[in-house]
Amino acid sequence: MLRDSSIISASPEIMGGTPVFTGTRVPVQTLLDYLKAGESIDDFLDGFPTVTREQVIALLEEAGKQVIGMVA
Repeated sequence: MLRDSSIISASPEIMGGTPVFTGTRVPVQTLLDYLKAGESIDDFLDGFPTVTREQVIALLEEAGKQVIGMVA
């Protein structure tokens, strides 16, 4: 589970507890939906300018580490 609060946060007061990019109201699931649909990170960032490229990259790097750790 991602624990770096600079990447994602969840609070009942923000989007009903849905995990969002910290400092925004943009659900992490929205990025995943964009990528699943074949959209680019740039497309996502254009649509959600409150999310930084650094947050997206950090999220993907951490998720990648966790996936690799699961199979290693």
